[in-house]
Amino acid sequence: MTENGLSLSKRFFHASLPLLNRHIPDVMARSAAGLVGEGSECLGVDDHISRDHDWGAAFCLWVPDELLAAERERIESAFALLPDAFEGFPVRMMPEARMGRVGPLPLRGFYRRFLGLDRAPAAWREWRSIPEYHLCSCTNGAVFMDNGGEFTALREELLRYYPEDVRRKKIAARCMIMAQAGQYNLGRALQRGELVTAMLAAARFSEAALSMAFLLNRRFMPFYKWAPRLAQSLPILGTATVNTLQKLARTSWDDPNLAMPAVEAIENLCAAASDELRRQGLTSEPGSWLWPLGPSVQRGIQDPELRRLNVMED
Repeated sequence: MTENGLSLSKRFFHASLPLLNRHIPDVMARSAAGLVGEGSECLGVDDHISRDHDWGAAFCLWVPDELLAAERERIESAFALLPDAFEGFPVRMMPEARMGRVGPLPLRGFYRRFLGLDRAPAAWREWRSIPEYHLCSCTNGAVFMDNGGEFTALREELLRYYPEDVRRKKIAARCMIMAQAGQYNLGRALQRGELVTAMLAAARFSEAALSMAFLLNRRFMPFYKWAPRLAQSLPILGTATVNTLQKLARTSWDDPNLAMPAVEAIENLCAAASDELRRQGLTSEPGSWLWPLGPSVQRGIQDPELRRLNVMED
């Protein structure tokens, strides 16, 4: 069985904890540790291919910013005592191997890197300004220890997910893209033999459909290359979405007759999404044509300024 980077890192942290408590007890008493951020291991989707770069036993130590600035030399001295290997796997805790992703990190600075803020976003404008995969990157993985409590408190605020107005705005936009690219333009491009346009329409539909699944599950979508893997475990439309997109990926677009089952699969997924939108009380609009459902979802937004934005905007 392939070793999972997250579980390896957790064991490595607990093996390293006595040493760190002995050399920097005051720092450890105020810090948090875990593995959160960028990289497939933070999402639990790393495999043997992932090991060709930035992989190995490692963890983050999130230190209050002012404490890290004052005690960095002493902290680095303690980290220099950690082994070069653990359970037969490389350790990537030396400064040149960290890539800014592991090791001692400023607690608030970690969140600023992804959010542009050292606190959770408040107004809808702040939420909309943050790329969704950044929100995923600072809420994924696991926290192994949090003696200060500050890191987890901010993490839990983010994990409460988008305000409902923002979620509605995003869902409305996904309805429009899924309808435009998948239910409308893909079939027309195939009828015209415009294979590049068909490919682009299928790609736009695919990303919007994945995003819709994450939004319906109130989960932040990761960077695109990991989204299909993680979508499979989503309880709402996860499997149906991935199965549909796999059918698209295997389709021979140069023969419209062979492509028709994929077009039908898109319609079936849109019908399922429409039913779920109604089940969640986001719309009462009938039918499975998502184009009119987008404006209907958006009309439920409470903030008048956000409600007035173009329905196709995020």
